[in-house]
Amino acid sequence: MTNIIVAFPGTENARNIKNILVRSGFSVTAACTTGAQVIGLAEDYTDGIVVCGHRLVDMLYEELFDCLPEGMRMLLLAAPQYLGERDREGIVCLPMPMKVHELVNTVGMLCQEMDRSRRKRRQTPRERGPQEVRLIKEAKELLMERNHMTETEAHRYIQKCSMDSGANMAETARMVLMINGY
Repeated sequence: MTNIIVAFPGTENARNIKNILVRSGFSVTAACTTGAQVIGLAEDYTDGIVVCGHRLVDMLYEELFDCLPEGMRMLLLAAPQYLGERDREGIVCLPMPMKVHELVNTVGMLCQEMDRSRRKRRQTPRERGPQEVRLIKEAKELLMERNHMTETEAHRYIQKCSMDSGANMAETARMVLMINGY
């Protein structure tokens, strides 16, 4: 589920946009009036969408976007004269006055894009750090020495235990070493 934060200088506007999105099936985290509130909330998320106007009580949308975590996207709802200035990746614009179905469809599109991005990140194997590589190597060496396994057999053993327990290989290697007094 994508985290959505609504931010407009007027509480009524923020509440109205939030209600439209909630009625359309989206989960809205909060409705804010200041950029500081948005930044405080966004720090807890790795990704999400900020739906906002051109100017908040304490900052412009560009300043807010610069302070957001890297995975956050912005949907800017503003008058056409402000949209012409925008040339930044990560910011999608809708001209005001906007139609409700345009807002709902655009937020839906952004949510689908973020879901695809999340799935892609999960499928990409992450790089092991030097400490993790060292732990796995030590656990394999221990298994090879004590259990007379080949390196391939030791690796497969750690890999299978990792899959069975739901832990990553470095955690499994750490458990093998701890069980054997290392």
